[in-house]
Amino acid sequence: MRHRVAGKKFNRSSAQRRALYRNLVSSLIHHERIETTEAKARAIRGQAEKLITLAKRGLKAAEDDPAQGVHARRMATKQLNRWIGAPDGKRIDLVEKLFDEIAPRYMERPGGYTRIVKLGLRKGDAAPMAVLELVKKD
Repeated sequence: MRHRVAGKKFNRSSAQRRALYRNLVSSLIHHERIETTEAKARAIRGQAEKLITLAKRGLKAAEDDPAQGVHARRMATKQLNRWIGAPDGKRIDLVEKLFDEIAPRYMERPGGYTRIVKLGLRKGDAAPMAVLELVKKD
């Protein structure tokens, strides 16, 4: 019985699953839109939403106490791959992007920063595919 057992295993060990989630959330922050299976999109949606909320709270707290802003950035660093290489050879700091670009965009929004759009079935194995994207500000 699976009573009160949260989350999917994806036929991976816990370390592999943690790495998968970290990579998917990092890609979402970097590209602001990723295409993956529906199950994986649902699995990381909450983690991405919590990161954006953490960044919003960190920005608000940094106005009063700069140490709180640093703490929020360190908490976000634990959950992301901090550096991603760009095609032009430069490295992009995802924590900086999260706090400087993405969090200010959603300061007035109380939640619901991501959207899942179903795409249909993948040709090779008929896995249900979806796009997970950050909601754009109107």
